[in-house]
Amino acid sequence: MKKTLISRRILLASAALVVVFSAGPLAKGALAADKPTMGVVVKVGGIPWFNAMETGIKEAAASEGMDATMIGPTSADPALQVRAIEDLIAKKVDVIGVVPNDEKALEPVLQKAREAGIKVVAHEGPGIQNKDLDFELASAKGFGEAHAELLAKAMGGKGEYAVYVGSLTVPLHNAWADAAIAYLKEHYPDMKPVGDRYGVAENVDDSRKTALDLISAHPDLHGFLAFGSQGPIGAGRAIEEKGEVGKVFVVGPFSPGQGRKLLKQGALLGGFMWNPAEAGRVFVRIGKMLANGQMPKDGDTIEGLGTVHPDPKTRNIITDNLLQINKETVDKLADLGL
Repeated sequence: MKKTLISRRILLASAALVVVFSAGPLAKGALAADKPTMGVVVKVGGIPWFNAMETGIKEAAASEGMDATMIGPTSADPALQVRAIEDLIAKKVDVIGVVPNDEKALEPVLQKAREAGIKVVAHEGPGIQNKDLDFELASAKGFGEAHAELLAKAMGGKGEYAVYVGSLTVPLHNAWADAAIAYLKEHYPDMKPVGDRYGVAENVDDSRKTALDLISAHPDLHGFLAFGSQGPIGAGRAIEEKGEVGKVFVVGPFSPGQGRKLLKQGALLGGFMWNPAEAGRVFVRIGKMLANGQMPKDGDTIEGLGTVHPDPKTRNIITDNLLQINKETVDKLADLGL
């Protein structure tokens, strides 16, 4: 009798453990039946831009009744993003969000996700094919041209400039760079790019070192177009070190809290951005719609995007919700946690 009783207790304890583990974060099942699950895989974790996005994801998850979390790889490596998405597929989430480092590298795993019945939402990935929807808070042309005009005015429309992107495989960063370079070529022919673009703008140390090397090698270099949140910070630090403040100008998107000091010292000229925290909230709002079987329609209003006009062919929603970063706005933006 004692052995039988002990065996039953062991079985009951084991069953309880199975229930606990199967009902962990992002698990699909009875305990999460009324709360859609979502994982958002970003380019890299631990930097201010994506820290702000994670805050937005958490806020919207609480208000929208979603079980949503952000996954930030330790480096901007497409293979790490693939692995993270594979993990989410195994967990059978309802929705996967992604901010891609390399659109093409993610296509097979995103196809696998969709074949498993998982909805896919992209941001900064308008070229991705295996998605249900992509949303952008800035058009590529408008974003690139706005930064180009800002740099041209600072440089007096002449001189050499360098172009940073997060990586040579990030299509959106390169689309911004294409638009900026084309704009300068047409409107400011006396401005010339130095070499090719440099894929260092997701790493402060790499962008700083590259800027130091370029400034030393090119006496007529007077500007940096840095697309990628760490690029302006690194280039700004290099300009400060070299004593080139007021002689070499850096423009690009960056986290106001991270770049505030450099901006006020003149090592950064400024730039344009959208609110990454708002992008995090939009991820969750769209994710909830898709999980509930709803697809945004032309003329719908989505908080954080405004009135939307989804392209039925590309499945992209493109809006212009730009914020200017300058000495007058930086404190207010930084105080928002950006």
